[in-house]
Amino acid sequence: MSAEAPETGLPPVGAPPPRRRKITLLVGLGLGIFLAAMETTVISTAMPTVIASLGQIEIYSWAFSAYVLANTLSATLWGRLSDFYGKGRFYMVAMSFFILGSALSGLAQSMTQLCVFRFIQGIGGGGIIPIAMAIVGEAFPLEQRARLQGAISGIWGVASLVGPLVGGLIADHLSWRWVFYVNIPLGIAAALLLSASWQGTRVRAEERRLDVAGFGLLTSAMALLLVFLLEAGERLAADAHPHWPLLGGSAALFALFVRHERRTARPLVPLALWSNRIFRAAIYHGLFTAMAMFGSLSFVPLFVQGVIGTSATTAGSILTPFILSWVFFSVLSSRLILTLGYRRVILAGVAAVVVGFVLMRGMDTRTGKFDVSRNLAIAGSGMGLSFVPMLIATQNAVARDQLGIATSGLVFFRNFGATLGLGVMGAAMNYSLARALPELEGLSPHEIRLLIKADTLAGPLNGANRDRLRAALDEALHGVFWIGLLAALFALPSAWLIPAGKARQLVHSEGVAAPPSSS
Repeated sequence: MSAEAPETGLPPVGAPPPRRRKITLLVGLGLGIFLAAMETTVISTAMPTVIASLGQIEIYSWAFSAYVLANTLSATLWGRLSDFYGKGRFYMVAMSFFILGSALSGLAQSMTQLCVFRFIQGIGGGGIIPIAMAIVGEAFPLEQRARLQGAISGIWGVASLVGPLVGGLIADHLSWRWVFYVNIPLGIAAALLLSASWQGTRVRAEERRLDVAGFGLLTSAMALLLVFLLEAGERLAADAHPHWPLLGGSAALFALFVRHERRTARPLVPLALWSNRIFRAAIYHGLFTAMAMFGSLSFVPLFVQGVIGTSATTAGSILTPFILSWVFFSVLSSRLILTLGYRRVILAGVAAVVVGFVLMRGMDTRTGKFDVSRNLAIAGSGMGLSFVPMLIATQNAVARDQLGIATSGLVFFRNFGATLGLGVMGAAMNYSLARALPELEGLSPHEIRLLIKADTLAGPLNGANRDRLRAALDEALHGVFWIGLLAALFALPSAWLIPAGKARQLVHSEGVAAPPSSS
């Protein structure tokens, strides 16, 4: 079979000049990443209005979980398809799913419909961010790529920060349905900007063989595991026994997936990637740092409001120092790696995350808001110093035709780590609260959050009961931050897996893997 002529990436006759074309490309990618990242948090402040409109509060959490589940499960498929058939083409397909899911979510007439439509939206979101990152990795040389990936991380951070604010404003002044409708014109604009500015490369036609069986096994295994984590985390560890078969089924399917991947000629995740030290280090780092940080971040506002005793507004803004620190150090780290190399910068970053959790572990009822902000800023600086360099190192260490699967694989494990952390920490918190407060046993994390809101504490729970609840919550969240510290410590060795040397020395040349030196 004859090979297809690859796309050159050069503009056709009459196209905008390269500089203008690159700016257009970056605006389109940045807008898409902003929308996909914001969608993870934008619905949180609109949910009371959604529940009042649609009812079915018993399944409200799946309006969040459905998006996360679809986003995580679809990432590897998008990465592999984009490697095979073109990143620009499948960015457009992913954006189409995202826009369709947004439109249907805005039209939902029941909570069940909303959860289904959010799943469709999450399928698209699962492709937008990793494919956009892979496009940047393919389109720009190392120096420009380093700066741009730092900026992309900043876009992601800002989107996550403003998401709840945007959702609340839209729900208050328009309708909760416009939380989803606003994605339609902006998503179309992002797609048109990319279409006008990007031409990528494609692999030969005979190499386009998707490992459908491998994808089916991996997706099924991860779906069972994620559902177990999302559901078990909502209940006490002792009450999670109905979900244990999900964990057993996941383990069995994952074993079958590993066996299949070893035997198939064209695995879903090429075996050469797993033999690449930098890729393995990035997966290991992403899993444990995301577990530590993103799992814990869900409980920090709870600590500020329920233990320290602040208003809901203050609790909602407490993550701002973390986001700003992450954005600043993401941009800084993308420059430092060019002079210091990956290992030193990443090691400093993971160490900062560990220090941040050591400080968070010591927080109690006497902790002030300034102390919480300082601890979060330290942890955020560590995430900025390590997340972006790991991404850049991974993209530099693989061949061009594996950029999509390598980037999406990294995003996949980061998402999985976040879900794992949230599930484990949620179960640990609920278990601790149930032991201290038996009458609260069986309450979901959402119900506990409602119970400890400042206005609730001032009402039916006052005096001794209020102090008892606050002390129990303090002890429970102390355990949550201990889990975060352990996960951060597990992430620390990942920096030493990165080969020493400057970033330019660790760039993959076609057919030659990144240097395996550990010196």
